[in-house]
Amino acid sequence: MTDSDQTPGAPLERTDASVDESAPPGKVKPKRKESWVEVVKTIVYALLIAGVIRSFFFQPFNIPSASMEDTLLVGDYLFVSKYSYGYSRHSFPFGLAYFDGRFWMGSPERGDVVVFKLPSDDSTDYIKRVIGLPGDRIQVLSGVLYINDVPVPKERIEDYVEAVGDYQYRVARYRETLPNGASYVVLDREENSNLDNTEVFVVPEGHYFMMGDNRDNSADSRAGVGYVPLENLVGKAKIIFFSTDGSARFWQLWKWPFSIRYGRLGALID
Repeated sequence: MTDSDQTPGAPLERTDASVDESAPPGKVKPKRKESWVEVVKTIVYALLIAGVIRSFFFQPFNIPSASMEDTLLVGDYLFVSKYSYGYSRHSFPFGLAYFDGRFWMGSPERGDVVVFKLPSDDSTDYIKRVIGLPGDRIQVLSGVLYINDVPVPKERIEDYVEAVGDYQYRVARYRETLPNGASYVVLDREENSNLDNTEVFVVPEGHYFMMGDNRDNSADSRAGVGYVPLENLVGKAKIIFFSTDGSARFWQLWKWPFSIRYGRLGALID
């Protein structure tokens, strides 16, 4: 309604203040400010919503080590879907829920990049790639991955160029293709390293065999981690939402735009 549509002299309805009948004509009583109770309620609601999203849908993680290079780099920030494999007690923040097993269970596939709780320490999160499923025989010989005694195809591709200070290093890079068709890139930093030749691992029921893509620089199921129980899976890595090369400290605002890896923002993880 415009002013011309109103009855001449009729006052406009006020929505931001209430009339105090005891006040002199023409004056209004200011609307009362929000009380501290309302502020607390708003904060509680926001925390509850964030907790539900974090527990049941997506949880952010950052990458602190090079074990998944060059799929994931130090300084990558990613979202992990919590619903991909159902929910266990590790799905909930701060250990607020305690129960055995999983509900609405989904099974990981070979090639999935997964966040899980370290079997020896429930407070530590690791991220690796699923290589072996329950019942599989896994072995590495001369740097070649074998699944159920069959070598996984490994194709040499262009080198990975790694910058360390003022120097650049070239690292051999290969594309592996698993029996289910999942394909990804791995690094081979050192020929005949300790991790290039392993014993035969037989994956127990209800467990998974994990390996890092940076094969010579990864603590995984070959050494240090062991088999990972299904219950310990937190979720599947989905997308990189932010990435920084670490060249700018938090107070160096002028360096922030130059430290962001713009080409990695929004990259899907496979």
